[in-house]
Amino acid sequence: MSIPSWATVDPDTLSGDSPYTMQCLVNGKWVEPKETEVIPDPMNGEGFILAPNPTSDEDLQPFVDSLRSVPKTGLHNPWKNTGRYRMMGDVSAKAARLLRDKDVRDYFIRLMTRVVPKAHGQTAGEVDVTATFLENFSGDNVRFMAQSFGVSGDHEGQESRGYRVPFGPVALITPFNFSIEISALQGMGALYMGNKPLIKVDSRVSVVHEQFTRMLIEECGLPATDCDLIHCGGPAMERILLAAKPATTLFTGSSTVAERLAEKLHGRVKLEDAGFDWKILGPDPPSNPRDIQYVAWQCDQDAYGATGQKCSAQSILFVHKNWSRKTDILDQLKSLAGRRSLADLTVGPVLSWTTERMLAHADKLAALPGAKLLWGGKELTGHTIPPVYGAIEPTAVSVPIKTAADPKFFDDVTSEVFGPFQVVCEYDDDEVEMVEDCLERLSHHLTAAVVTSDPTFRNRILGATVNGTTYAGLRARTTGAPVNHWFGPAGDPRGAGIGTPEAIKLVWSCHREVVADEGPVPEGWSLPPPS
Repeated sequence: MSIPSWATVDPDTLSGDSPYTMQCLVNGKWVEPKETEVIPDPMNGEGFILAPNPTSDEDLQPFVDSLRSVPKTGLHNPWKNTGRYRMMGDVSAKAARLLRDKDVRDYFIRLMTRVVPKAHGQTAGEVDVTATFLENFSGDNVRFMAQSFGVSGDHEGQESRGYRVPFGPVALITPFNFSIEISALQGMGALYMGNKPLIKVDSRVSVVHEQFTRMLIEECGLPATDCDLIHCGGPAMERILLAAKPATTLFTGSSTVAERLAEKLHGRVKLEDAGFDWKILGPDPPSNPRDIQYVAWQCDQDAYGATGQKCSAQSILFVHKNWSRKTDILDQLKSLAGRRSLADLTVGPVLSWTTERMLAHADKLAALPGAKLLWGGKELTGHTIPPVYGAIEPTAVSVPIKTAADPKFFDDVTSEVFGPFQVVCEYDDDEVEMVEDCLERLSHHLTAAVVTSDPTFRNRILGATVNGTTYAGLRARTTGAPVNHWFGPAGDPRGAGIGTPEAIKLVWSCHREVVADEGPVPEGWSLPPPS
């Protein structure tokens, strides 16, 4: 198949014999790397990409200087370079049309599948979500998002007006699991509000954002100097941030790294970090077998879609015992998990956990009081996935609710495995408070689901929990593309959002109040006497 004219890598020819060397973008120029690191093909271990690995002060200084050169007032704001709001709307419109083009869409799907192998529907959905987002912010919608509001003053000639203004120099760091969606949505959001972002995507997948950036510059009219793109390791990026001191940094990824950045950058961060996400099947299983099948299918998708490598993946499933008494829900879940195969990438390589580490965790949980392995717990067979990555069957471990709630075991039970793994806890009517206590003790509150048609139970759980994106009802899920709704955590003032105007304004702009005060001097006013 042909590749677009702006593309510099052909996903179909990537191999150990023909690796692609990525480039960084700084101050509008693509830079050849002096040093590189080899990125292994997740399916066979061949070094199929060479990622820049800048580590010296000489290599990093241009990125520091570029951020330092950005004024606090940004590239545009409500008083400066206002035509750029419309320009960014035009860039979005052109980019959306390109991603809807069959050949361009197929190009990104093929490239993304090479670096993060997952089922076609998962990868295609990510491209389509990005296209929809860009459509949402086409035309005048960028400047509409940045609109101000006014409040009348205390006297004639006084008016208070609130504005959303940029931070100026900003940075964003995004993970491997969504190789275009997170970096594109957050990067474009930063640009919409008038910032200049330095973008770092996990080097294992950053070739995708490199090609997206080339498309924006070559075909969509984005000035090449509007953003910088760096491929580097975490320590190098930290050095840049400490030296350049961007006004804010958006980080999506590991909670350990998130906390380190928050400390190092003195709180100048927005975070969308790890989530041990939960789903509750309420006390009212549906009587229609088709509805039960749908709930089982959604649970399987939430736990194992994209090989469980989603920050919104279903990590723990609380199942009311009425489901076991009246349905075969667990048997259906086991059957659905067994249908997943490496052949169609409905299960695939795990990029952040090794096989040994995941299986050891499964064994550890299965050895807890009353616990047992429900399904999985074995390494995938017949593959060439390199040992640096993981490859296990979709796995579930049943843990009694009393064991899960026990302080001696709670941390182990609620330890997030970024792969095809979940914990299943059955509970009864007299154990709902125990479930609520577990949810209260969780440290991160990203997504959740309450599967019930009982409004009393639904409201009880919603009132007792704080997850930022919570689905409720028979079709409730934990994973969902952030196009028509806010997506982000709650319960943390540093929490970031993605996907909506509100999310963009929260993460990439701050409030400025301008009070016009031009009225006449008050009658009877005189110089106050000295104090």
